[in-house]
Amino acid sequence: MSTATVVTGLGVAAPNGLGARAYWSATLARVSGIGPVTRFDASSYPVRLAGEIKGFSAADHLPNRLLPQTDRMTQLALASADWALADAGIVPGTLPEYDMGVITASHSGGFEFGQNELRALWSKGGRYVSAYQSFAWFYAVNSGQISIRNGMRGPSGVVVSDQAGGLDAMAQARRQIRRGTPLVVSGAVDASVCPWGWVAQLASRRLSGGEEPTRAYLPFDDDAAGHVPGEGGALLVLENADHARSRGARIYGEIAGYAATFDPPPSSGRPPGTRRAIESALANAGATPGEVDVVFADAAAIPDLDRIEAEAVSEVFGPRAVPVTAPKTMTGRLYSGAAPLDVAAAFLSVRDGVIPPTVNTSLSDRYDIDLVRDVPREAPVRTALVLARGYGGFNSALVVRAFGP
Repeated sequence: MSTATVVTGLGVAAPNGLGARAYWSATLARVSGIGPVTRFDASSYPVRLAGEIKGFSAADHLPNRLLPQTDRMTQLALASADWALADAGIVPGTLPEYDMGVITASHSGGFEFGQNELRALWSKGGRYVSAYQSFAWFYAVNSGQISIRNGMRGPSGVVVSDQAGGLDAMAQARRQIRRGTPLVVSGAVDASVCPWGWVAQLASRRLSGGEEPTRAYLPFDDDAAGHVPGEGGALLVLENADHARSRGARIYGEIAGYAATFDPPPSSGRPPGTRRAIESALANAGATPGEVDVVFADAAAIPDLDRIEAEAVSEVFGPRAVPVTAPKTMTGRLYSGAAPLDVAAAFLSVRDGVIPPTVNTSLSDRYDIDLVRDVPREAPVRTALVLARGYGGFNSALVVRAFGP
């Protein structure tokens, strides 16, 4: 029996496109979803730009009974899961319920739902707080709602490791598939564009206060001064390769390798863990640096963090030896949803032989990397590395590659 884990379905909700096809077309056309915050009045906050998803109405995608019990994050996740399953050609009701699992990541849970119910508590009293507050805010709610909606009773869970969480969730899904579960829906969707979520994000001191959408989020640029936050992400259908083949599924590629590290305390004198995560993920995939065709960067847009990432890439692969890209400059950083979106983009790069661009950034002379800037770059892509780093020292790396000879 094959131990390979393959991806057969992509479900994308991004600020520059709903659905994988719309997102990919917009990304290759350099269409940005970053703009002024519209979901609340941000005029009194020091950060007023976001990657917001426009044109999504939950009522168009979900039954009415789910609307009052779910946060926007969960509504986007449920729709994305539906799109991923449809893309994979999976009808959940036709498969044994214990053969399907759900493992997602979360950065903040259902902040907007929680904010609204706490406002009701403070202004009206406990009688006016929704009973759904007991779970709608919770980090694991996306996994729970997706599993309930689709009758998926196999291994399920949630991973919380900030920006790195989406890769960590897919790695956990891969482990479960290797242990015998045929199919797992995995990835992440986050959505905290609300006052409560905004204050929490501001506490990191990593957000950009830029007012101009094209100059606010500038990774690897001399003017880098933080990231633009956003909402969305991607959910993917991961399957055992034999299971996918047995039903004649279209396969995007393979989750080939993964590793995670944790940065030591700054005072320790030990190096950050980014390079070690890259090297360990390549070893786990049985791949050499020369086999990697593109690196999807974490792209923190904090000078010290950009330096650490650029140095790790140039040390592992050689100076300017591998194309590096950060299409999240068109969406903002989507927290746990960012890396799964990059994984979806990596598989689409493999399929189409094109590397999506990093927009708006002017590469600083301080970084010895080959940054794909401004326009897509046509190139054969068979193996891609996706990097993600979370606040507090999380580092994760995932290797994806074409499946088969």
